[in-house]
Amino acid sequence: MCIGTDITAEDRKVEICADGLQYYSDSLQGRATSGECPQCLLDLGLVQLLPNGTLAPIPPRLAAGARMDRLEQDIEEKKNALAAVRTSISRAQEIYLDSYGQGNSHLIRVVQGAGAISATLSAAVHACQEELLTAQPGGGRPQELLDKALASDLTALGRGIRQRTIYQHTVRSHQPTLAYVEQISQAGGEVRTLDEVFDRLIVCDRKIAFVPDPSSVRSEIALVIEHPGVVRYLVGIFDHAWQRASPLRNFPSSRLPPLLTDDIRRAILRHMVNGYTDEAIASRLGMSTRSVANHMRWAAELFGSRSRAQLAYLIAKSDFLEDGPE
Repeated sequence: MCIGTDITAEDRKVEICADGLQYYSDSLQGRATSGECPQCLLDLGLVQLLPNGTLAPIPPRLAAGARMDRLEQDIEEKKNALAAVRTSISRAQEIYLDSYGQGNSHLIRVVQGAGAISATLSAAVHACQEELLTAQPGGGRPQELLDKALASDLTALGRGIRQRTIYQHTVRSHQPTLAYVEQISQAGGEVRTLDEVFDRLIVCDRKIAFVPDPSSVRSEIALVIEHPGVVRYLVGIFDHAWQRASPLRNFPSSRLPPLLTDDIRRAILRHMVNGYTDEAIASRLGMSTRSVANHMRWAAELFGSRSRAQLAYLIAKSDFLEDGPE
């Protein structure tokens, strides 16, 4: 039997059931019907209530006319609504392009404020259909940001989007990031790490890219780039970094593998030789100042130096930064 519902017949799919077919046949044949009239017959108009309170079967062609007219009217109204939305979006697009001037200037625009950047980026990721490339410098990310990113990334991966992400080596000792990466990897995402310093970059479908404005100290200004040539250039930079990066797998302990430890150590000492302070090195590599100081202390003992200047001289004179320790 059909099950009644609070939703009107016009707003839902209605199919005739086996009991409905039998009831309809009995009514047409003049046979006594058993039980109540199935709801599907009433919804389809195949059985109608007469003024005297009895139910009468109606020819299918007559019953279909009124219901199909209502459905066709609903479809036409939805088509008109869709056309109105498309027209409005088209008019807004013209204003949008005009607001950024003539030529290709609208293909690189500025978005200010964390809220506006987040909304613009979320819309681009939601519209992504094939590929999402992300370079995330700065070490481990806060748990709340990882939770938010996880939900969005899993949804994108579920749509069949290929996702590749590059972090710095220091995330390999950050348990919240490792937990996030484990779930992303299980869903089909790819994650690698580098010991180098790089800028934040997000590219959707190789059509639109997001980079921070270098002039913004607090990262509250982003550049949204849709110029095909510039986007291709940024994808090329990402692919080059991807080839040099090491795949991130779930290590059984929080300690870094020896090879990666050496890579981080060389990166720290390379920056020290180039004149960076411990604080600047920590900021560039996404790690704590204390960790940088520990690596510096290890290097001082290894080279037998008594000052930072002497250590920089000895390291620069050796082949440590190229080949690593013997």
